Amino acid sequence: MRKTIDEKVNFTTLVRAEPERVYDALATAEGLDAWFTTGASVDARPEGRIDFRWKDWGHARYTGENGGPVLEARRPNRFVFQWKVDRDSYNTTVEIDFEAVEEGTLVRLIEYGYEDTPSGMKDLLDRATGWGEVLTLMKFYLEHGVSY
Repeated sequence: MRKTIDEKVNFTTLVRAEPERVYDALATAEGLDAWFTTGASVDARPEGRIDFRWKDWGHARYTGENGGPVLEARRPNRFVFQWKVDRDSYNTTVEIDFEAVEEGTLVRLIEYGYEDTPSGMKDLLDRATGWGEVLTLMKFYLEHGVSY
């Protein structure tokens, strides 16, 4: 059995939009492709699958894909999936909770399951910076209609 570290990626951000809209931006292919991916597919149900695809995306013109099983999908409250770390050697779990608040939606995201190795710590650091960028891009898209 693979040994994992206790540390997790952990973000909370306020998005000034209703939970259904925020959920759909992260848990549907149409929502993801509107601001983040190019050709995503999402079967948002337990035992379904999420596949992220990018073609010439961002300033670095990134092309690649990643994905894995959907573990939980309860619109508009919770979405959980697994996907590969960037080295493609094991899966981590991403849990996203959406909480309606007066100002909009609190998005709470954690990702865990990183290997207890130096490269596992690098995977965690890469994802921490990546999720920070992703959630900021999503917030700008939903609040201001700005996409990359």
